[in-house]
Amino acid sequence: MSTLILALIAGAVIGLALGALGGGGSVLAVPALIYLLDFSPASATTASLIIVTATSATALYAHAREGNVAWKTGALFAAAGIVPAFLAGASAGHLPEVALTTAFAVIAALAALRMLRPSSTEPPERIRPVKAAGAGAGLGAVTGFLGVGGGFLAVPALVSVLGLRMKQAVGTSLLVITVNSLAALTARTGTGGDLRWEVIAPFTGAAILGAWDGKRLATKIPGTTLQRIFAGVLLAVAAFMLVDVIV
Repeated sequence: MSTLILALIAGAVIGLALGALGGGGSVLAVPALIYLLDFSPASATTASLIIVTATSATALYAHAREGNVAWKTGALFAAAGIVPAFLAGASAGHLPEVALTTAFAVIAALAALRMLRPSSTEPPERIRPVKAAGAGAGLGAVTGFLGVGGGFLAVPALVSVLGLRMKQAVGTSLLVITVNSLAALTARTGTGGDLRWEVIAPFTGAAILGAWDGKRLATKIPGTTLQRIFAGVLLAVAAFMLVDVIV
């Protein structure tokens, strides 16, 4: 199968997940770039940030049209993650490839387990600013370090820490992902390794189109069903990456 076709298929799948779940799809971008498209781990994490930024911004627009974005709350949450995302993005390129791959596999496994665990959709009785800032900073660090959007962390945090309803948390998480990804990408300018734009461009285009379809898919298939399917795929990817590192 040609590289172009692989890039289009991978991008479409990731866009579908991002549009339907408000996050999580970007976790598959890095392993797809490494194992299907022959990117190095450092280049894959940088390329993933480009893909995630463009796709998240597109999905954000779709959710904003329906009024499902809490702009002020999302901006404050994202602001806490800008500096950590920038610092983590600058340091990630200097780490050994094995360390990056292992850390990514662990995060992917944690993301899958988080999706399989039922979460409360009720807002907290009282919003704690310090806890909210800590959650935003942690999310920014994960985004910068591993090149993922972190929506699988952002959505539950926006619900349990900042008191958003689930539908609004999904839309607002895309604002947070877009801001953090831009900060991390800025830090990696000139240090991202070999960025093959002939692969990144069609991958991103397919992901953007997939995000629109994912938004429509979310209205037809129960969110819990989508999460379980995607969690199973993530666990398989995480196991494969860990085995690859060990062997």
